[in-house]
Amino acid sequence: MKNIPYGRQQIDQDDIDAVIETLKSDFLTQGPKIEAFEKAFAAYVDVKYAVAVSNATAGLHIANMALGVKEGDRIITTPITFAASANASRYCGAEVWFADIDPDTYLLDIDAVETLIESKPQGFFTGIVPVDFAGLPVDLEKFRALADKHHLWIIEDAAHSPGGYFIDSKGVKNKCGNGKYADIAVFSFHPVKHIACGEGGMVTTNDKKLYELLKLYRSHGITKDNMSENHGGWYYEMQALGYNYRLTDMQAALGLSQLAKNPQGVERRNEIATRYKDAFKDSKIKYQVLPEGSYNSHHLFVIEVEDRKGLYDYLRKQNIFAQIHYIPLHTLPFYKEIGYGDADLSNSENYYKHCISLPMYPSLMDEEQQYVIDEINNYYK
Repeated sequence: MKNIPYGRQQIDQDDIDAVIETLKSDFLTQGPKIEAFEKAFAAYVDVKYAVAVSNATAGLHIANMALGVKEGDRIITTPITFAASANASRYCGAEVWFADIDPDTYLLDIDAVETLIESKPQGFFTGIVPVDFAGLPVDLEKFRALADKHHLWIIEDAAHSPGGYFIDSKGVKNKCGNGKYADIAVFSFHPVKHIACGEGGMVTTNDKKLYELLKLYRSHGITKDNMSENHGGWYYEMQALGYNYRLTDMQAALGLSQLAKNPQGVERRNEIATRYKDAFKDSKIKYQVLPEGSYNSHHLFVIEVEDRKGLYDYLRKQNIFAQIHYIPLHTLPFYKEIGYGDADLSNSENYYKHCISLPMYPSLMDEEQQYVIDEINNYYK
């Protein structure tokens, strides 16, 4: 059997043609494909505004900047996420406090967040960064109510979840990143994500003021809009300290092509997830619970097992390259050295002892998936 990775991009001829067409055009960087991609993505997730960026980490950074995060602020996020979810707030000087996950959904536990918030004086915390882990949407309606009670902003880390949604208490379907309950959402277009741009990201919001700030910070803080003076057609102003976080037209062309296929890709990911669940439902293997009214876009399919390292090593010998998502952030040397508070993170630590991500991508063949299932079952005979 050939190597089977945990994730893989799928580049078809139409993707290649889209990039070649842009390479032959007048624009390689900030050209018309950027705006077209932004508009198409905004329509896809039902949001007013979308800002394309060089990667999701850059998107998280300018999201924090647009919300005014500064030194002395304190934000709350999950320890079960990639480092960027927390690092972006640290770039702005904020402290990052961790709250535990729900042991069944693996998402940030709203009760743990509420307990942490209410253990401190009003105003101690500034914002919350919930993560749609593995593609499963956070119930942002509940987080919005908690955030409003304590005057906090919300950044939805939607890097795993384009195409996912949850149904709120009014029966309305809320696509990840639609901006109804979160102030800002951030998506990733890394190759193993749903939409591959090589590198890339998208920031979405319904707030026009935040949108304008996101655009400003994306491009050095330089603008030709609302200038204090104008010397001619060449003139621009640097109005803030921004960064070069721009996406290229070539990447946007690829993103547009990939975006058009994401609905089918998410459907295929759910077919794969259903086969895994059916295979393991009568075993001791645990997998992520799907709450009623939620639709998981399945960037990952994570299981919890005994002897995780043994299984991990065994699968690699069978050319199955499963992965671990993630090492809890609070146990990494940087955050361990800083430390904040003494919240109970036992669910996160227990999850890490047992978690392993199985191959999950639309081009995974049925026979390849069956091989993965058979080898896992062989290991636990």
